[in-house]
Amino acid sequence: MGLLSFIMFLLIGLVAGWLAGRIMKGSGYGLVGDIVLGVIGSILGGWLFGLLGISFGGLIGSLITALIGAVVLLYLIRFIKKA
Repeated sequence: MGLLSFIMFLLIGLVAGWLAGRIMKGSGYGLVGDIVLGVIGSILGGWLFGLLGISFGGLIGSLITALIGAVVLLYLIRFIKKA
Protein backbone atom coordinates (compact mmCIF):
# COMPACT_ATOMS: atom_id res chain seq x y z
CA MET A 1 0.00 0.00 0.00
CA GLY A 2 1.47 3.30 -1.05
CA LEU A 3 1.35 6.52 0.92
CA LEU A 4 -1.45 7.98 -1.20
CA SER A 5 -3.56 4.84 -0.77
CA PHE A 6 -3.01 4.92 2.98
CA ILE A 7 -4.04 8.58 3.17
CA MET A 8 -7.18 7.86 1.13
CA PHE A 9 -7.97 4.91 3.40
CA LEU A 10 -7.73 7.18 6.45
CA LEU A 11 -9.81 9.93 4.82
CA ILE A 12 -12.53 7.47 3.84
CA GLY A 13 -12.44 6.11 7.40
CA LEU A 14 -12.77 9.62 8.82
CA VAL A 15 -15.73 10.53 6.62
CA ALA A 16 -17.45 7.17 7.18
CA GLY A 17 -16.96 7.37 10.96
CA TRP A 18 -18.25 10.93 11.10
CA LEU A 19 -21.29 10.11 8.94
CA ALA A 20 -22.05 6.98 10.96
CA GLY A 21 -21.97 9.03 14.17
CA ARG A 22 -24.45 11.48 12.63
CA ILE A 23 -26.72 8.73 11.27
CA MET A 24 -26.81 6.91 14.60
CA LYS A 25 -27.69 10.17 16.40
CA GLY A 26 -24.31 10.62 18.01
CA SER A 27 -22.09 13.62 18.35
CA GLY A 28 -19.01 12.02 16.83
CA TYR A 29 -16.01 10.63 18.63
CA GLY A 30 -13.36 13.15 17.74
CA LEU A 31 -10.91 12.95 14.87
CA VAL A 32 -9.08 9.80 15.99
CA GLY A 33 -12.26 8.07 17.15
CA ASP A 34 -14.03 8.74 13.85
CA ILE A 35 -11.03 7.43 11.90
CA VAL A 36 -10.85 4.26 14.01
CA LEU A 37 -14.61 3.74 13.71
CA GLY A 38 -14.50 4.24 9.95
CA VAL A 39 -11.47 2.02 9.40
CA ILE A 40 -12.89 -0.83 11.48
CA GLY A 41 -16.25 -0.20 9.78
CA SER A 42 -14.67 -0.50 6.35
CA ILE A 43 -13.15 -3.84 7.29
CA LEU A 44 -16.47 -5.03 8.75
CA GLY A 45 -18.42 -3.72 5.74
CA GLY A 46 -16.06 -5.41 3.31
CA TRP A 47 -16.41 -8.68 5.19
CA LEU A 48 -20.21 -8.44 5.35
CA PHE A 49 -20.55 -7.54 1.69
CA GLY A 50 -18.14 -10.34 0.80
CA LEU A 51 -20.41 -12.81 2.58
CA LEU A 52 -23.36 -11.51 0.59
CA GLY A 53 -21.44 -11.54 -2.69
CA ILE A 54 -21.76 -7.76 -3.14
CA SER A 55 -18.88 -5.58 -4.24
CA PHE A 56 -18.58 -1.87 -4.90
CA GLY A 57 -15.77 -0.21 -6.78
CA GLY A 58 -14.23 3.21 -6.70
CA LEU A 59 -14.14 5.94 -4.11
CA ILE A 60 -17.91 6.16 -3.62
CA GLY A 61 -18.20 2.37 -3.31
CA SER A 62 -15.46 2.32 -0.68
CA LEU A 63 -17.20 5.09 1.23
CA ILE A 64 -20.56 3.30 1.11
CA THR A 65 -18.97 0.05 2.28
CA ALA A 66 -17.15 1.80 5.13
CA LEU A 67 -20.25 3.76 6.12
CA ILE A 68 -22.50 0.70 6.30
CA GLY A 69 -19.85 -1.21 8.24
CA ALA A 70 -19.41 1.70 10.67
CA VAL A 71 -23.17 1.97 11.23
CA VAL A 72 -23.37 -1.77 11.93
CA LEU A 73 -20.39 -1.47 14.29
CA LEU A 74 -22.00 1.43 16.18
CA TYR A 75 -25.23 -0.50 16.46
CA LEU A 76 -23.40 -3.52 17.88
CA ILE A 77 -21.44 -1.38 20.35
CA ARG A 78 -24.58 0.34 21.60
CA PHE A 79 -26.43 -2.99 21.81
CA ILE A 80 -23.62 -4.52 23.89
CA LYS A 81 -23.43 -1.47 26.19
CA LYS A 82 -27.16 -1.74 26.96
CA ALA A 83 -26.90 -5.44 27.79
